Amino acid sequence: MSNSLQHLAIIMDGNGRWAAALGKDRSFGHKKGADNMKNLAIKASELDIKVLTLYAFSTENWKRSEKEVNYLMKLPGLFFDVYLKEIMKANIRVEFIGFIDKLPASTRKVVKNAVESTKMNTGMLLNLAVNYGSQQEIVQAVKDYTSDVIEGKRENDLEVADFSNYLMTKEHSHVDLLIRTSGEFRLSNFLLWQISYAELFFTDTLFPDFTPDLLEEAVLAYSSRDRRFGGAK
Repeated sequence: MSNSLQHLAIIMDGNGRWAAALGKDRSFGHKKGADNMKNLAIKASELDIKVLTLYAFSTENWKRSEKEVNYLMKLPGLFFDVYLKEIMKANIRVEFIGFIDKLPASTRKVVKNAVESTKMNTGMLLNLAVNYGSQQEIVQAVKDYTSDVIEGKRENDLEVADFSNYLMTKEHSHVDLLIRTSGEFRLSNFLLWQISYAELFFTDTLFPDFTPDLLEEAVLAYSSRDRRFGGAK
């Protein structure tokens, strides 16, 4: 099987612990993590990866303190104010997945502007998962499919391959490689359908310290793996 890496996904974990280790507020870690997002996006583009999906804010992250959530809602605006020119120069297109309509109006405005500003770019897709949860995505997909059947838009003949057309990532291939930083070994409700045959890469490195060179090492490790998709060797 081909080991061509088309779709890379990263669970960006460890920003808060990185800041705490320095005696700083968690927001300092999130800001550093956002800076690193830009570095990794440019590196992934240089590695000819087609789609980079980053887990920026989950549906469960609303449980965090009001102070932290408020900062995280402002962070997309801070990010694009600083880095939009570099993203444009790298020919990177930006999209978002998640329940964007539930975000504050100011955050939705930033999302819309980032998508609109980069829509003509033809390089790598930077796909940011904001207010995203995979279980919720799958439930919504089932509801959408059911509505299509009830409204007579299709027969009740759903197949596995067809279900992806109801997901938020319907325009993209499934994930080839999933990276999680910070030493945690769980998926945290991220792209559960899309990673069904992904290779997994876990590292103890906290996300702000996960450099472009470390990303390249992970990609090289992926390229040496034998992906059989259930077939015999």
